[in-house]
Amino acid sequence: MLRKEDFVYLGKFTKPHGTRGEIGIAGDGFVLGEDCDFVACEIDGILVPFFIEGSRSKNNDTIIVKFERLHSAESVRFLTNCAAYIPREWVDDEENFTWNYFIGFKATDVTAGPLGEIIDIDDSTINTLFVIEDGGEERLVPINEDFIKNIDHENRTITLELPEGLIEL
Repeated sequence: MLRKEDFVYLGKFTKPHGTRGEIGIAGDGFVLGEDCDFVACEIDGILVPFFIEGSRSKNNDTIIVKFERLHSAESVRFLTNCAAYIPREWVDDEENFTWNYFIGFKATDVTAGPLGEIIDIDDSTINTLFVIEDGGEERLVPINEDFIKNIDHENRTITLELPEGLIEL
């Protein structure tokens, strides 16, 4: 079974591209290397591998992939809006990865303690935010390098020092 902690968030599947089973993955400009032979998709909380037949860049934010055994737009449509992941070992330099790299990390504040798990990055406004889930509740926390006190890549934790009162908002 594929373990989520062994993977890095790549992006979200967009709609099918054309009629031959290609589909887009919108991310932050990450390009699949030659050693990337599959993309894992989160379906009902389980990572399922889909083996790549071919891929190409559409633009800076989207890649188009063609999977083995999926040969029509209808056969890939179920992937739309699902999260896509690649194995951690395929990422050359995690230090230079995008904010999406932190999806799945546990967040802690130096004063308040555990905040929950980072489940998404909200970049719909000028201020990019961590979307942190704890006990079914979502909390939005501004991403600011000054707030980040420690990153433990191995244990997938991030320690923040947030301004007083921000957590209660």
